[in-house]
Formats: sequence, C-alpha cells, structure tokens
Amino acid sequence: QVQLVESGGGLVQAGGSLRLSCAASESTFRPTSMGWYRQAPGNQRELVAIIPNSGDTRYADSVKGRFTISRDNAKNTVYLQMNSLKPEDTAVYYCNAPGYFADYSFGNYWGQGTQVIVSS
Repeated sequence: QVQLVESGGGLVQAGGSLRLSCAASESTFRPTSMGWYRQAPGNQRELVAIIPNSGDTRYADSVKGRFTISRDNAKNTVYLQMNSLKPEDTAVYYCNAPGYFADYSFGNYWGQGTQVIVSS
C-alpha cells in the first residue's frame, strides 16, 4: 500500500503563489505518472496537471502559463508551483499516482487532499 502525503495548501490572496508537494511513502513503488487534480464545491474532480515518465507534461487550459508541475523521481515526489492565483482556483487539490511495484502488481493511489483558498 502506498500513501501519498500532500502539503503546501493554504490561504492566499489573488495574484499570490503557492507550492504543493506530494510524496509517495513506498520507495519500491514506481509511478507511471504523477498528477494533480482539484475539486471545488459542487463541481466534479478535474485534472489540473500531469507529468508522465516521458516528461511530456499536460495542463488544464485554465492553468496554462500559471502553474508548473515537476517531479523528483529519486524522492517519488511531485510538485505543483501555482502562480498568479485566482479565486476560481479555490478547491481541494488531490495528488494522484498510478504505477507498479517490484512484483509487477499495479496500484492507483490518491492523496488525502489539501485545501487551497484564494481570496479576492
């Protein structure tokens, strides 16, 4: 079993920045990709950014040019640098990591979520 431990959420004014981190607890787990999703009240969970092993990052149109996703594979950690935050970025942000263990078993894991609130 893998735990994804998130940190870095909080309250920020519009135009400010936050950096989210997500670390996988199990070193034998090899993610095929790592990503960030978010869910605002009353809305479905949506993809924010994803970075597969190829490094070919993908972003939601609403965050392109403002958010940057990166990975530290040695630490099994993914980051989300969020700049020029807007009130509409307010949501619970979830880390996601599908991948394989040494015995080739597969798992798809989610973090517990971290709240981001952007005030106007």
